[in-house]
Amino acid sequence: MDGINDIIGLERYLDEHSVRRFKLGVFDVDGILRGKYVERKKFVSAAASGFGFCDVVLGWDSSDQLYDNVQVSGWHTGYRDAPVEPDLSTLRRVPFEEDTVLLIGGFAGDYASVCPRRLLHRVIDRARALGLEPMASLEYEFFVFDETPQSVRDKGYRDLRPFTPGMFGYSMLRSSVHSDLYHALLDTMAAMDCEIEGLHTETGPGVLEAALRVDTAGRAADKGALFKTFCKVLMQKHGLMATFMAKWNDAVPGQSGHIHISLADAGTGVNRFWDPEGPHEMSPLMRHFVAGQWKYMPDVLPMVCATINAYRRMVPGMWAPTSTNWGVENRTTAIRVIPGGPKGQRSEYRIGPADANPYLALAAALATGLRGIEERLELPQMVTGNAYTSLGPHNVALPCTLREATIRFEQSAVARELFGDPFVEHFAATRHWEDRQFRRHVADWDLARYFEII
Repeated sequence: MDGINDIIGLERYLDEHSVRRFKLGVFDVDGILRGKYVERKKFVSAAASGFGFCDVVLGWDSSDQLYDNVQVSGWHTGYRDAPVEPDLSTLRRVPFEEDTVLLIGGFAGDYASVCPRRLLHRVIDRARALGLEPMASLEYEFFVFDETPQSVRDKGYRDLRPFTPGMFGYSMLRSSVHSDLYHALLDTMAAMDCEIEGLHTETGPGVLEAALRVDTAGRAADKGALFKTFCKVLMQKHGLMATFMAKWNDAVPGQSGHIHISLADAGTGVNRFWDPEGPHEMSPLMRHFVAGQWKYMPDVLPMVCATINAYRRMVPGMWAPTSTNWGVENRTTAIRVIPGGPKGQRSEYRIGPADANPYLALAAALATGLRGIEERLELPQMVTGNAYTSLGPHNVALPCTLREATIRFEQSAVARELFGDPFVEHFAATRHWEDRQFRRHVADWDLARYFEII
């Protein structure tokens, strides 16, 4: 929250606004917000000198199942408290809860190397060392259902009722009929400093797309992570459910989480990606950046596509890239260059699914681009037309499963140089765990295909 830079300012704000309830939160490796209520004295103390949070948050998966293959957390650590340092700039009012504030922190000490939020900020520091300020905006597609957490479980996640039926992208009819819900979402996110720049229906039953306002990269990731969390809260308070699964049904397109990035001059704020004399208004710096994103996308893919389900989305014709390639204003490519003039010139990292951890996905997209600048990489031939049918060395197939992507990631010297051995080893272990949980599961598809006939 702007204007609160120290504990004196924090206490003054709490008094002036009669704040009575306090929440502390951290984001785990999957981008899930974990937290708790505390009383005021504890809250102020935590803001001043940090607090402890059980390290199990870094030692279990999205279903609270304990990893058996990580070193950071486990029975061998005794599940001790990990130090967390709150960031006063993240202080927010919680719109649904009267007189309540939320403060986000990042893991510190021995745990800092595997903290997703801290990882992103280390990448941002790398950009700033080059005299650059990363700017970013995240956009999310999400399906809304006329269901509850209990009803979807009772139904076995089948025969779910979408909030609206049929395919009706950019529908002014639907957004007008359901304007109360749209207004509630817009107002809620504005109140939480997560302003939505654009909101519309997408192609699919009950699917919406929200583009968040551009900000510095660290704040943009906070906004993306908070948007996903509190969008779900808002929908459930309205008797609905939102899902950010990458692909919830094989009959409809997947859900994206596109990442827009530009680099501003740290001193002047001028967009260093824009050059009116360059091809497609791209500066040499932007060409190097996009070349780095292109070259190293396969090495960091599991940081972006981190779930088994994310790879269900990556099939031809479903608006998701299957190869690392780039193009200008081309929505079939993995990286879309957008000639947007001095303010809007940017790279869109389209490989991202909606289920990605915003901190890790943005760190991957940014770090690989910076690597391209440092190596002064040049772009390969761009794709024109349909990237799914384009052939050549400029169109390199991406790993098509989480297991394949994770093996490449943990063996990548570049990934280790960019993010450090402790993070690569911890995150790779969590993805191998995720793959093992999937491979031990017998799906309906297996039964229908093999039970009688094989």
